[in-house]
Amino acid sequence: MLDRRCDVLVVGAGPAGAELARSLAQAGVDVVLIDRLADLSQAAFSSAAMPLASLDRFGLPAEIIATRWNGWQLFGPQQARRQWLAEQPLGAVLDFAKLRLWLVQQVDAWGGRILLGWQALGCQQQVDHVLTQLRGPSGQIATVTSRWVVDATGERRALLGEPAQAAIRGRDGLVSGLGVEWLLETSAEQAEAWSSRLSFFIGSTWVEQGYGWIFPMADHRLKLGVCRLVDPRRRQLPLQRELAHLIEFTGLGKATVLDRHGGRIRSTVGRQEAHQRGRLLGLGDAVSTANLLGGEGIRHALTSARVLAPLLLETLADPTNADRLLAAYPQQLRQALGRRWSLSGRLARRTWLGLTDQVADQRLDRLLTGLQAKRAEDLSALFFDYRFERYGLKALAYGLGWR
Repeated sequence: MLDRRCDVLVVGAGPAGAELARSLAQAGVDVVLIDRLADLSQAAFSSAAMPLASLDRFGLPAEIIATRWNGWQLFGPQQARRQWLAEQPLGAVLDFAKLRLWLVQQVDAWGGRILLGWQALGCQQQVDHVLTQLRGPSGQIATVTSRWVVDATGERRALLGEPAQAAIRGRDGLVSGLGVEWLLETSAEQAEAWSSRLSFFIGSTWVEQGYGWIFPMADHRLKLGVCRLVDPRRRQLPLQRELAHLIEFTGLGKATVLDRHGGRIRSTVGRQEAHQRGRLLGLGDAVSTANLLGGEGIRHALTSARVLAPLLLETLADPTNADRLLAAYPQQLRQALGRRWSLSGRLARRTWLGLTDQVADQRLDRLLTGLQAKRAEDLSALFFDYRFERYGLKALAYGLGWR
């Protein structure tokens, strides 16, 4: 039995966990970061598109950028295509595997300890510390003694467990989404047709209760995927069937498939679940920071780490005020995500779950027609900043058939 001690144990080396570990290590905290993957380039399921402002905000380096984009391309119902292009780049598509590796390297460079291939089996809380049992890559068992433990295991919530029933009831409850994505390598000519823009396929003729996408990457590579919200009230078609339809339409059937991966996203729309249980704290998708409207998680996961880090540093410096300091965590995170974030989650549920027939497609087509006169920058403000008020909330609700 191997025993290790540290101030903070962070479980999960995704963007949220690794960013928190990096911030703590930079401040001189004795932090251990673990992840069940032995190779962080595996299971790199994230389309990883973000606006340029976020690269600067989080200090992300150029080497993790796969490509930059300057426009939007939306294929609506009945295959109608609309494009919005700007003269300058608006954002980037990240290489998600490189992002995770870079963050972990930063943790190591600042003196944090990293254990890859280790899985947290459970934790036992004591008066002033936590005992967390881990299983290593060879099946060996180790116990880490830490002052605090952070669950950054994503929607699995490996240590926090499922949200309490009180947090998942009603209109702001837990919503799940499933996605499948392929990484393709194709000809220069085919890749050029999808370069410099984010392409989405929206409407029940493409994906019932969801959408599809194609994002450009470097070296003639494309990310092609489909996702949907889970609706237990309906029998939903297999996502692979929707993916096959998208591949047939785009003519990418002969492209080389470099990777196939999939994932699940689960968030409570109202984010009312507990963010803390004693000396165990939740972070990122474990406390529902993933946004359901566009399946976006990276920026919000990084934001949660930026919110928790200073609170945890204050708590480590002043343990007697831990309860008061950490009680502010949910509210500060809610403020950092913003009022529009919560609104976008409600719009996501209504929008995607409602895309089941031609009537819904017609409402969607009217909305897309209304966006035609906008600039590419306006669509970025809508999709990334949730600036719905630019279009009028009443008009948006009417356009989608809610009023």
